[in-house]
Amino acid sequence: MDKKTIASMIDHTLLKPQATIKDVEKLCSEATDFGFSSVCINPYFVKAAAKKLSGSSVSVCTVIGFPLGANTTETKIFEAKKAVEEGAVEVDMVINIGALKNKEYDYVRDDINGVVEAVRDKAIVKVIIETCLLDDDEKVKVCKIAMDAGAHFVKTSTGFGIKGATIHDVELMREAVGEHLGVKASGGIKTYEDAVNMINAGATRLGTSSSIKIIE
Repeated sequence: MDKKTIASMIDHTLLKPQATIKDVEKLCSEATDFGFSSVCINPYFVKAAAKKLSGSSVSVCTVIGFPLGANTTETKIFEAKKAVEEGAVEVDMVINIGALKNKEYDYVRDDINGVVEAVRDKAIVKVIIETCLLDDDEKVKVCKIAMDAGAHFVKTSTGFGIKGATIHDVELMREAVGEHLGVKASGGIKTYEDAVNMINAGATRLGTSSSIKIIE
């Protein structure tokens, strides 16, 4: 698999709490230089990233309800709307994991759908399910819920959990959503081999902070 194709599937990610504006501007420059799909940053930096990337082919992606997913739906909706107003065209939202564990499936669906509707026709919604905290049945269930709620992608991990993406989880998620949704593998993808393995397992997008190392 050629590196240009892989680069076009990468969300070049910087979500560390200590990141500065200089770090984010550097991230944006790297993304344009290497042809990455997007930069994935915390909401505070969306406006600056959108300005830096104006006129480029690189999208601005941000995170919603991050990293725990336990915010109220109303908070997630506000956060998503604000991010889009400031220039985000992709939002990666974390599900309410506790609600899923409680089998409150309608709540989980409405939580996702609230964000989907808030940014409809303005942004792609990727749903982070945090696979390391779920059993296989829960992973499949929430993938189906995300599909029903109108999301565009399901995503493995925040990168802040106890474990990141695995081949098994990507394959399971791809099987659950078929070709209806994208699958984003995120967390622990550090090498070219990791990237190829995730894509072969069914990932159509990769979230990584090791993007340059992978491509070089």
